[in-house]
Amino acid sequence: MLRFMPVGDSMTIGSAGDHTWRYRLWQHLCATYGGPFTFVGPRETLYDKTADAPTSYAYADPDFPRAHLAGWGEGWLHMAPLIGDAVRTCRADVLLVSLGLIDLGFYTGAEQTADNARRFVAEARAANPRVRMVLLPVIPNIRAEHDAPFAEQVARFNELLAKAAADLDEPRSPLLPAFPHPPYDIHTDTYDGTHPNDSGEHRIAAAFAEAMHQGWDLGGPYEH
Repeated sequence: MLRFMPVGDSMTIGSAGDHTWRYRLWQHLCATYGGPFTFVGPRETLYDKTADAPTSYAYADPDFPRAHLAGWGEGWLHMAPLIGDAVRTCRADVLLVSLGLIDLGFYTGAEQTADNARRFVAEARAANPRVRMVLLPVIPNIRAEHDAPFAEQVARFNELLAKAAADLDEPRSPLLPAFPHPPYDIHTDTYDGTHPNDSGEHRIAAAFAEAMHQGWDLGGPYEH
């Protein structure tokens, strides 16, 4: 049984009414991965905007394995201290990570955010030396379109994340970068400039799926 753990912020946890990219990727793997698998993590809920809290279980498909490690307003800063215990207790084999926007927007600059990403990798490996990770950079968002200094921090962090992935990659615990193709467009792939709509969910899921297919021959090409 291959155990995937989605790790992320509001774009990963999703809110009540969203399908989430987690669900889109699960559908893809059900169709293309030849062995047993599931999604794992210490959390299960969606975010409920009316309650301003992660309290919703309003998933569209009751068969979807809804476990994850994602939180509205959380980033590398928040997840680095949590990931070791989560990997250990949930026995995660593959981490699917989408973090960074929250860090850069509210907490840390590019360099410190990259340091937290490296800490995250170290903590995950301390819990499972053979854990594999797929890392999504900070994707386009409305703030970066209108705030030039923030856009510069995003670009710098993405460079540092790519360098960290190259530096830290090792055969027993590989790191893969993932990129949405074609380029992610906030005007057609989000409902508010940041959070993915149906199209954006598929684009993010496809980024993870294509990285694993091309890098590890896991699953197949993403079709939508």
